[in-house]
Amino acid sequence: MKNLKNDIFSISGEQFEQKALEIFNFQYKHNPVYNQFARLLNKTPEHVKTIEDIPFLPVEFFKTHPIVSAPSPYDKVFFSSGTTRMQRSKHYIKNIKLYEHSFLKAFEHFYGPVTSYAILGLLPSYLEQKNSSLIYMVRKLMEYSAHPLNGFFLYNHDELTQRIEKLEKSKQKTILIGVSYALLDFFTAHPLQLQHTIVMETGGMKGRRKEMVREELHQILMKQTGLRKIHSEYGMTELLSQAYSKGEGKFQTPPWMKILIRDPEDPLSYLPPGKTGGINIIDLANLHSCSFLMTSDLGKIHPTGTFEVSGRFDNSDIRGCNLMVVE
Repeated sequence: MKNLKNDIFSISGEQFEQKALEIFNFQYKHNPVYNQFARLLNKTPEHVKTIEDIPFLPVEFFKTHPIVSAPSPYDKVFFSSGTTRMQRSKHYIKNIKLYEHSFLKAFEHFYGPVTSYAILGLLPSYLEQKNSSLIYMVRKLMEYSAHPLNGFFLYNHDELTQRIEKLEKSKQKTILIGVSYALLDFFTAHPLQLQHTIVMETGGMKGRRKEMVREELHQILMKQTGLRKIHSEYGMTELLSQAYSKGEGKFQTPPWMKILIRDPEDPLSYLPPGKTGGINIIDLANLHSCSFLMTSDLGKIHPTGTFEVSGRFDNSDIRGCNLMVVE
C-alpha cells in the first residue's frame, strides 16, 4: 500500500500502465464490490495484462454501494449534489490528505503556485449542501492561497462585483470558479471587463437554467467579461483528481489521471482519437475506493491528447451492458 501511494504523483508516462495494473490488482483484492463486478466480466488479474483489459466500474455504483478498498474508519464522506429526494453518490475518503495533495498538485501543475492567486467561489448550489468535495477543494485552495480578499459568494452579487473590481484595480491575478448557472446569472446582471481574472466554470445548470452546450455558455461569458477564453474544471464526487481546460473546452489531465473513450455499442472496447463515445477515467489517486470509473459523460480525445466533454448518456444507454448490476 505504501509503495502504491508514494509513486502516484511523481509518475511519468511510461510508468502509468504498470502503476495502473498494480492498483487494479490491489483494488480487485480489497474492494468487494469491484471484485464482484470484475469477476462477472471475467476480468480477473490473470486476464488483465494491459490498461484496455481493466474493467471500469460505472459511477452509478457509488449511489447504491460502499465503494471502498480500505476498512473504516474514514476521514470524510463526500456526497454528490442533488436534492434530498435524489439518490446521491457517496465517496468514502480514507485519507483526506491524499485528496488535498492530489487537487493541490493538479492545480499547480496547470496554473503554478496557488499563492499567486486570489480565489473567489461562486458555487451557491454546492455551498447550500453539505459534504461537497468541490467546496472542500476550493476552500482549501483559498487557505493555501491566503489572499485576504479570497471568499465564497452565494447571491450577494453586488459584494462580488466590488471584490472583483478591487482585485482588478490592483492587477491581482484572480480565479473566479463558479457553477455555470451562477456565472450566467452574475455576469448577465453585472457585466465586467476583466483583464486579470480567470473565469473557470465547473459545469452544471442544476435545474436552474436551460441546459446549453459548453461553447454557447463560453460565448455568453466571454461577451459579458471581455475575456478571450473561459476556463473549465472537470471533476466529480467519485474522483480525487481534476482535469482543467484553459479554453475551448479542451481538457488536460494531470500525469496520474487518464481518459479512455469507450464504444457506446460495446462498453468493453475503445475508440480511437476523434471518435465520440463514453468517457472512462483512470484516477490513480483514487487508491482507497476505485481508480477505474465508467462515467455517463460523452466525449472524445483529440490527437494532441486533450479531450472534450460533449454531453451525457441517458439512463437506458449507460446501462447497456447487463453485467453492470451487482447484487
